[in-house]
Amino acid sequence: MTTITADRREVLEKYDRDGYVIFKNVVDSDLIKEVNAHVEWLQAKHPELRGEQLGNTLMPNDPFWVRLVSDDRLLDLAEIFIGPNIALFASHYISKPAFSGQPVLWHQDAAFWPLEPMSVVTLWLAVDHSTPENGCVRVVPGSHKHGVDEMRDNNDVESVLGKEIAVDVKEEDAADMVLAPGDVEVHHPNIVHGSNANTSPNRRCGLTIRYIPTSTRIVTDEPPWPSAFHLRGEPGVNPYQSRPKYVEGSHLPFTGSENWG
Repeated sequence: MTTITADRREVLEKYDRDGYVIFKNVVDSDLIKEVNAHVEWLQAKHPELRGEQLGNTLMPNDPFWVRLVSDDRLLDLAEIFIGPNIALFASHYISKPAFSGQPVLWHQDAAFWPLEPMSVVTLWLAVDHSTPENGCVRVVPGSHKHGVDEMRDNNDVESVLGKEIAVDVKEEDAADMVLAPGDVEVHHPNIVHGSNANTSPNRRCGLTIRYIPTSTRIVTDEPPWPSAFHLRGEPGVNPYQSRPKYVEGSHLPFTGSENWG
């Protein structure tokens, strides 16, 4: 397993206090190059989808995506927060194109997710440099301690979710998650967060990865959930998707693909 260089207790104390933690240089540049190729491959394969909408329903037949979320460096980070028995709940690229990338309005993830209990952690992997100019994630530190508020529709602006939290958010309280490619921001399901539109000349792409302990149940009428994959430790309570096999010519080639599946 990859060594976690940060002090685990300090990390958990910060996470409990603020609702988020940033880890620098988690993923190497070679893998980030493959992630970039994956985003381009997905957009070519699914021209009907905006870059902000490359979501978990595409995962069951995508070996590279499953390989990526299975990376030990990411699982080691997840283990700090949810323990050694790990499954994937969901993963989603939010790739905001230059000049036209949509905002993500203020929200709490826990308001949307069919999980019992709401034991889950999000790892946000930076694929591009993420800055205030190109619409980086913004979080309200400490807001995870105040429960989960209702959501409301917002049709006044075109946004990724089409919804927003039904309470006023003090913009001045928000912190910008400035990240470089390969950095990972980890956040709590109850934290209030969002991001502005990308009006800059630079794309802003990140991959959200939602890990759950295998004791958390995914509540669905049609199991298995599209992105439910058992990744580490005991399998727990959920049915899972089978790991997709790599087929040359059908899937994105990647390092180790010849031995995948």
